[in-house]
Amino acid sequence: MKRIQLTDRCIIRITGEDSRTFLQGLISNDINKADGTQGIYAALLTPQGKYLSDFFIVADGADLLMDCPKSDADTLIKKLTMFKLRSKASLEDISADHAVYALIGKDAADMLADGAQTRTEGGAILYADPRLAQAGVRAIAPSDMNAASLGGDNGSEGDYQAHRIALGLPEAPFDLEKEKSVLLESGFDELAGVDWKKGCYMGQELTARTKYRGLVKKRLFPVTLSKAGAEPGSDIMQDGKVVGELRSVMDDRGIAMLRLKALGGDDLKAGDIGVFPAVPEWMELPEGDDAEA
Repeated sequence: MKRIQLTDRCIIRITGEDSRTFLQGLISNDINKADGTQGIYAALLTPQGKYLSDFFIVADGADLLMDCPKSDADTLIKKLTMFKLRSKASLEDISADHAVYALIGKDAADMLADGAQTRTEGGAILYADPRLAQAGVRAIAPSDMNAASLGGDNGSEGDYQAHRIALGLPEAPFDLEKEKSVLLESGFDELAGVDWKKGCYMGQELTARTKYRGLVKKRLFPVTLSKAGAEPGSDIMQDGKVVGELRSVMDDRGIAMLRLKALGGDDLKAGDIGVFPAVPEWMELPEGDDAEA
């Protein structure tokens, strides 16, 4: 097992008796699932249903802790504060006193008691990555805690990026575009980032319409490249037409947005580099005519 500090993450503490109620009307998942036994993965959308930010949320007693991209922290706090209106809730960036870790590898799940959210003697909160079992365990720890007490060997952030790219897990800011990305094109349904029974939330209409009308015509896929050196943002071509774009790139692996109709071809190129998409086991694709566009 590897223990990796994720220095590009931020922790926001949300307190107050109305904190769950006001979040429930804004985020894509059911906040009540963050019940102290598990964390949730969710997104905040624009009113038009486009991606703004994604994050993990866990309960810490009566409070909630939000693990989000550090680059999103200020904007998230401003947006959520604006929407809370008269709700009795407060948001505070506590990143100066906390660190985020990923525990990856075959023994990571053993860190959790019966698979449930766990608090260590050192005060760290450990929980299963809610996106995918293979993604491992995430931890929110006091910054002055001895990280070695979490177990495992010290790993690099490059190890984490290689791990999540191999699994096809999209992350901001590499793969998800603000005010452009659509949740179902980005795997949020299969990766437990959307609850279809919770009721209304901001941006729900487009998300539901995309699902029930079969409007997904492109997706993020993990890809293997014929050689290293491809640039993120490169167009992916097929038969002289742009059919996608590289997002994350690490050596000869990456994540790309691709039109579904381009799958199965062996002529995908990013410049002079061959692009070979894979469909991970967790991904569900439309069948027949729904995949054509």
